[in-house]
Amino acid sequence: MRKKVSLVGVPTDVGAGHRGSSMGPEALRVAGITEMLEGMGLDVYDMGNLHGPANPCMEAIDGYRHFKEVIQWNQLTHDAIYAELTRGHMPIMLGGDHCLGAGSISAVARYCREQDKELRVIWLDAHTDFNTAEITPSGNMHGMPVACLFGHGPLELVNLSGHVPTLEAKNIRQIGIRSVDEQEKHFIHEAGIQIFDMRHIDEIGMRHVMEKALEGLNDNVHLHVSFDVDFLDPEIAPGVGTTVRGGVNYREAQLCMEMIADTKLMGSLDIVELNPALDVRNLTGNIAVELVQSLFGKNTLIR
Repeated sequence: MRKKVSLVGVPTDVGAGHRGSSMGPEALRVAGITEMLEGMGLDVYDMGNLHGPANPCMEAIDGYRHFKEVIQWNQLTHDAIYAELTRGHMPIMLGGDHCLGAGSISAVARYCREQDKELRVIWLDAHTDFNTAEITPSGNMHGMPVACLFGHGPLELVNLSGHVPTLEAKNIRQIGIRSVDEQEKHFIHEAGIQIFDMRHIDEIGMRHVMEKALEGLNDNVHLHVSFDVDFLDPEIAPGVGTTVRGGVNYREAQLCMEMIADTKLMGSLDIVELNPALDVRNLTGNIAVELVQSLFGKNTLIR
């Protein structure tokens, strides 16, 4: 049977500090994500875009910017991703900013509990996203989803999966990290998350990083990939709102994706923080689609 894949567009930038990632879903479609996946032998169902509140462009209140809007978008995301999983489809969330990771991963965690499957999240990002209202320097909630998944945050997000915490340290590996706020640095250290920052990649190489990140997988594991395009160095992927120099280069990213594909365990995917307003002729959208093709098993040679 051909694998069924559902594209779920979530066009919002309410969690981000810059406008524009709300246009990310269409940029990925323009870059040919549907045609690419169909060419890989998949049945693709484009579910269109979710509809939620507009970005009010307000300042932070009590440590949160756009609190109500972020909650609504994450609830919509949770419901849509969970619905696709329960009908046997692999959901691909087309974001949107990374605050949506709380809703998406909560849905996957809920599904895994019901199916008695283990969950492993591969979090590809320049940032750990482990801030809270008390320590955030900005109030931007795209810097908080992992903390929420670990039980630190507003109840509306912490409880989305029906189990608190949604994740434990054993469930997640973070790769490509190179920008962490000072208090966040101590908070995530206490959480015990396995983090492969850019220094780690420099020292041992992407191959060994991925071997460690994928260690211990078995056929009962659901692998969820949360791909923030600022994982990539801005020289090759300028279309993001939070560029951080010194990121993963093209070949390192390809190897990362190919090694995930080799496991044949990926069951869901987020693509977030693509900002066409800051891009150059959809370069970042095109690169993101190329890397997703590698995630689905494209290889240079038969191996």
